[in-house]
Amino acid sequence: MSIEKVRAYFRARNMEDRVQEFDVSSATVELAAQALHVKGQRIAKTLSFHVEDRVVLIVAAGDAKVANPKYKGQFHTKAKMLTHEEAETLIGHGVGGVCPFAVNEGVDVYLDESLKRFETVFPACGSANSAIELTIPELEENSDHFKEWIDVCKIPEEA
Repeated sequence: MSIEKVRAYFRARNMEDRVQEFDVSSATVELAAQALHVKGQRIAKTLSFHVEDRVVLIVAAGDAKVANPKYKGQFHTKAKMLTHEEAETLIGHGVGGVCPFAVNEGVDVYLDESLKRFETVFPACGSANSAIELTIPELEENSDHFKEWIDVCKIPEEA
């Protein structure tokens, strides 16, 4: 089970006790925000894409949307998301629990600049009812196969 892979991943970093599991679903930004009692923008959602023959994960703020021109400028191709069926096989985590921790070999992880607005964020931990609160430096340090920070998302205008 993916949550166990992620627990072992954080156990090796002496951080396992920070992994949270809920009695309710946290599979979407909205559900995770409710479970954690935080604003949805602080949920670090992990989006999965095909880039040529690679699988790429982009971790972005919960309110961010991929901007196609920025994405194409970064990866030199159109955004093509993995299907639900492909996610678990190619990443190692099913939809709703996709995260940048304990991912399969060959998966590249990028962090989007939209996250840098926050002191801490809440990515999933391999299941549709889990999360961990991490500072931005902790997220970077603990993301498996981390490549670089990128700017491929747009965020809603602040009111």
